[in-house]
Amino acid sequence: MYPDGRVTVETPEQITMELAPAGIGSRFLALALDTVIQGVLYVALIFLMILAPPARLHWLSPQWIVATVILVAFCIYWGYFAVFEILWHGQTPGKRVAGIRVVKDSGRPITAIEGIGRNLMRAVDGQFLYLIAMISALASRQNKRLGDYVAGTIVIHDKSTSEVKPNWDFARPAETIFRPELAKISEQDLIVVETFLHRRVELEPMVRFNTAMQLSEMIQRKSGVARTPEQSDEDYLEWIARQIRDQARLRT
Repeated sequence: MYPDGRVTVETPEQITMELAPAGIGSRFLALALDTVIQGVLYVALIFLMILAPPARLHWLSPQWIVATVILVAFCIYWGYFAVFEILWHGQTPGKRVAGIRVVKDSGRPITAIEGIGRNLMRAVDGQFLYLIAMISALASRQNKRLGDYVAGTIVIHDKSTSEVKPNWDFARPAETIFRPELAKISEQDLIVVETFLHRRVELEPMVRFNTAMQLSEMIQRKSGVARTPEQSDEDYLEWIARQIRDQARLRT
């Protein structure tokens, strides 16, 4: 960790990443936008109930109508942040506009449990117009609110991965190459693999699965290094990348 709060982590692909925590200003902007969207949803709910034809609601008692409205409003308040952060890989509409994202302290994407856990703490963080969250963020070098401490997460500036183009240096002496067959993999092939490993969390599950399978088959065909039965296609690609890093110098 750097004095200014930046964190350096190493991913399972052995890529060192520097995470820049989002400031209070960026997080406030994201929260303001998300709150506006929640407000629009509340208004839409009210108008829906007002404009709904009475004939369609005749089978519901007034108590059930009130209970339904309360339930939907509850889901909007408590589910909005958690659902978006789980489905959008750590982002809500507000965070996407502000260019920030929630990740684990390790730099990996958050899970559903972490997404739900950190947002349940809004019951505390949101007290006094988020004064508690602001105090917690000011006391933390990484601008963490209480929900981030509980879930082990950090909000970072979302760095685009479109420029990820590792530059592999094969100029090492021949005696340092432990697996000569990996030399059959071109630099461009490695760039493709690395780009996929960086961006896979942004892909739809089926696209991610098919892409990993196709890349795995390509690397096996070119290198002759087979995937073991215990390895998934992504595990195999990570392993190949790790093997090459042990034999080459990565310049970033």
